[in-house]
Parts: sequence; structure tokens; C-alpha cells
Amino acid sequence: MSRPSERQRTLFVCRECGHESPKWLGFCPSPFCNSALPLVETQATPSSPSRPGWMGADPQPVQELAQVDWENHSRIRLASEELNRVLGGGLVPGSVVLLAGEPGVGKSTLLLQIAQSLSSRGQKVLYVSGEESPQQIKLRSQRLGFAGEGVFLLSETDVDLVVNRLEEHRPALAVVDSIQTLYCQDAPSGPGSVTQVREAGLRLMRWAKLRNVPLLLAGHVTKDGSLAGPRVLEHMVDAVAYLEAQDFGAYRVLRNSKNRFGSTTEVGVFEMTEQGLTDVPDPSRALLSQRYDQAVGAAVVPVLEGSRPLLLEVQALTSPSQLPVPRRVGNGVDYNRLLMLTAVATRRAGLELSSQDIIVSVAGGFRVGEPAADLAIMLAVASCHYNDALDPGLVAFGEVGLSGELRAVPQAQRRLAEASRLGLSRCVMPEMSLEGLSEPPGMELLPVKTLREAFRAVLGGSGKPALRPEIPRQASELEMS
Repeated sequence: MSRPSERQRTLFVCRECGHESPKWLGFCPSPFCNSALPLVETQATPSSPSRPGWMGADPQPVQELAQVDWENHSRIRLASEELNRVLGGGLVPGSVVLLAGEPGVGKSTLLLQIAQSLSSRGQKVLYVSGEESPQQIKLRSQRLGFAGEGVFLLSETDVDLVVNRLEEHRPALAVVDSIQTLYCQDAPSGPGSVTQVREAGLRLMRWAKLRNVPLLLAGHVTKDGSLAGPRVLEHMVDAVAYLEAQDFGAYRVLRNSKNRFGSTTEVGVFEMTEQGLTDVPDPSRALLSQRYDQAVGAAVVPVLEGSRPLLLEVQALTSPSQLPVPRRVGNGVDYNRLLMLTAVATRRAGLELSSQDIIVSVAGGFRVGEPAADLAIMLAVASCHYNDALDPGLVAFGEVGLSGELRAVPQAQRRLAEASRLGLSRCVMPEMSLEGLSEPPGMELLPVKTLREAFRAVLGGSGKPALRPEIPRQASELEMS
């Protein structure tokens, strides 16, 4: 009986990391993955009998590190300073950048704008599209006011033909939209599968590294927001950037989850307009430009997006509830966090909210996930509850504990500097954050220990509202006996 050929051999592959197993398992056995998803059946990829012509017959020579020439491989600066910030100063020749995001967030628009930036300098760009026809890309370029000189389109999904065209044209930049649409003929599974995405990404990366050409890949994301396809693709590329849309807003945030040539803490802020994605060089000023100074139930909080401080306005509305269980609605804030804060304010800070419907929203459609916004959220709720507007020059940050205490948050100096730069003059903050802190010029610091003290410090002026006394602790069963 003859042995089955390699093409007919069956393998089971992890959809997260690409680990291969000769038998099916209900989980990934790799110690670096720990995925609880079952392995997917696929066919083994036959080994290639010969190397492609563009790779050459001889392998790459061994070089001493001291002799490697790096001075002639400077970064390629783009027209968008926000993009340069996220990439660490520009595109590195030979780098592979994976751009991921939800459908309709603006990935293709951003890639076309990057292509426009290089083609305007007389450099050739090859744009490979596996999802759209050249006519659709032309319509997008017309909306952006870009005629398209220097950008060459290729509608192809066979990765071998794509690499051959790249080798034929030798562009200064290659764009592939998207990696999930490409396939290899010698891999039996369909496009978008673990095997196909891994093999297509590997062949494109080999060409980009050998020819020293930057390569931009667009990637799909799953329902939970993670990158679709095997995790091995994220390990192969040099940078992974996520383009995120804010809820019901025109702003887009570009953040890194990996960058071999720069920091992963930098973020870029863009605004979607008729001319495409435009830079927002001063997001804090733009977000506070429509703020009403005498608004009741509004507080300003400095949050950190990566290493970048942003000033956001948190708005709150309270109303007597007609329901047996009052409603809690959070737009841009974590719902469970809001429940915890209202319980602490009622139990520990004397703010009676048990019969109130509470709605909290972050202006501009942004989301606030860090605990530093706890104090600003509760100040906005208290301001609306007492119908007393906060000082328009006030900014607040601090984490609220379950005992009503205020805890320190990281990088307080950077938050204060951003607030002072935009003209805010007072800051309510945890007393624990004062250690090693220098007071910015023109900024009055109001350090407090508890949430109750924060309410008394900023609400009501001379006639501060009376807060309900803290509920005394109940005697334990042991004490009662």
C-alpha cells in the first residue's frame, strides 16, 4: 500500500498562533498561546521544490554587525505628522506595517492618503486591492481630491502574482488591502484561513525585506476587536496599528500594539472629513472648543491616551426615577464602574442617589477606561444633583476606592501640565499624588483625601450643600451577642 502524498496529509492548526498538530485537539497545546479554541483541520502545504527567481539562487551573506550600513536607510517622512508620531518618525525602508480596524473606520482611506503622500514626491506606489475594483478606488481618490499620478493599481488575490508584479515594478511603497483576501495556490484551504494568511504574509514579508521596500498591509478584525487570522501574522510584521472610531463621533484614534522601530505608547488623533482623515494636532483644545463654561453637571478630566494627555469633558444628568430600580446609563464610561461609583458616593460621601436616574456621557464620542476619571465623573454627577455648576477653570482626576478614599494615579505631572497649557487654573486631585509634584505656574492645587472632601471643596461656594452623614457601620453579630 502506497503512502499518501504530502498534499493529501491532514494537519490540525490553531487559528490563533498557527501551531500544527497531527491530531485534533480541543485546545492549543502551545505554551505561548493558551487558546481555548479547537484546532482547525487543514491540508499540509507541500514544500516548494525551488526558490522564486527574485530571491536569487544564493542565500543572503553573513554580515558583521559593525559593518552593517544604516546611514542610507533613513526614515521616510509622511505628510501627516500624526502618522509620523505613531510610526516613530516615519516609515522605515523594508518594514512591514499591519493596519487593522473595523469595517468602515477608514483603513482604505488612510492607506490611499499615505500613497498620495509618497507619489506627490515623484515616487512610485503599487496599490494591491483584493476587495475593491480600480473604479472604486478611483472614486475614493476623487473624493480626496487626488488625481492618482504615481499610484499604480493591481486587482489581484494570488499572492505569487502579486509578488511577481512587485518585483517587476519595484515601487517605493507597496500597499496590500487586505491580507485576508490573498491566497496561495499550493495551500488547499480558502482565503482568510490560518494557513493562507500565514503563507501570504510570509511571502510578502520576504520580498519587502529583500528589496528594502516598506509594505503596508490592511487587516480585518473580529467581533471582539482583535485582529482576524493567526497570531503568527502579528509576530512576523514589524508594527501593528489599530485605527479606532469613537462612538458617534468623527474622530479616529490610531494606536500601536507593536512597533519595532518606535514606542508603542504614542497615539495619533484624526478627524474624518470630506477630504479624508485630517490631523488633529491639538486634540484637547479641539475637544474643549465647544464647551459651555456655566454648564451644570460637567467636569474636565485629563486622561492619557498612551503617553499623550487629553482633556475630555464628562457630562452627567440626574433625574428622580419613576421606576422601582433607577436606571444607570454610561456613554463612553464603563457601566460596572459607574455602578460602583454611585454606590460609593451614596454610602461613603453622603450623596443620595438611590432614587435617581443617572446618565453619564463623555463629550466628543471618546471612551474613558482608566480609573483616573473616577473623581471627575462623580463631581459631574454631584454638580447636576445639586444644580450647581463647577468652576469653569476646574480640572479633576483621581481614582475612587470602595471606602471613598482617593488614590493616586500615574503621571500626574503630565496631566497638570496639559491642563495648565489650556488655561485651567484649579485642580482637584488626590493628596497622595503631591509627592514629588511641582505645581505649574498659575495652577491652584486642591489636594483631598476622600470623595466627601472633594464635594465640599468645589461645590456651592460659601453655601456648600449639606451632605448626608456617612452611614454608620452596623454592629456585627458578635458585638450584638
